[in-house]
Amino acid sequence: MRVIAHLQARADTAYDNTYHHKLRGRIWNALDGTEYDEIHDEDRPKGFTYSNPFPPGDMREGDQRTLLVASPHEELLANVAADLKDDRELNIGEMPFHVDSVNGLATDVGEPGTSGTIETGTGVLVRIPPWRFEEYGIDTDHDEAEFWRPEHTMEPFRNQIENNLDKKHDLFCPDYLPGPSKTDGDLFDGADLIKTFSIPVTVTQGQRETWVLSKWRFDYTVRDDHHRRHLNLALDTGIGERNSLGFGFVNITEKEDQRSGRRERVDA
Repeated sequence: MRVIAHLQARADTAYDNTYHHKLRGRIWNALDGTEYDEIHDEDRPKGFTYSNPFPPGDMREGDQRTLLVASPHEELLANVAADLKDDRELNIGEMPFHVDSVNGLATDVGEPGTSGTIETGTGVLVRIPPWRFEEYGIDTDHDEAEFWRPEHTMEPFRNQIENNLDKKHDLFCPDYLPGPSKTDGDLFDGADLIKTFSIPVTVTQGQRETWVLSKWRFDYTVRDDHHRRHLNLALDTGIGERNSLGFGFVNITEKEDQRSGRRERVDA
């Protein structure tokens, strides 16, 4: 489930690639006083993620941008939507917007037999814990979690993504249904790395770190209802870590129902 907000720039503005902390603050403010406010300080996936204001790039006053917020919790999204409607001024760091409209948006990878492509709209954060360095043949001069990079190969990336989605499945899906690691087959048919990059990230107020992120294009074919649930969970919660900072947000960009041969481009 998603909320889609159409934004209008209120001034000529340079695009701020370090928007994450400011936008997260607005969403937590929207959840203040709700049952979701209680998870703010818990060390667990928060159950929401969001896109960047897209398309990225410097803006002139009046330019249009779009923001998506995703979650498996309909009520959480309702609170975010209500906040954006009540206060139409949205300041994301140095980027001032007016919220023109807010609507709900359903997303689904499709019924079993559907093939498609999912792309990461924001960077994916994957960190390899030090107790797995030897298993993956990683030789480092530190004992802190290692940011995933291409030289570490795909195995640790796939394992960390699946382990993370397992944790979200335990939190947000019924107990009696199997998570990704308890079913046969991979989450994705294939993965194309678009790029890796590093950016400064304000983790908490006054704490800024440089993180290594990656952008991907994943192909999938829905095997069964369990696989469909796992892929839709990735759409609702993001993949990888720190999704409540906006990392790991994914979109379906194309899907095809193999039974009907119908192919469609998907914008969100």
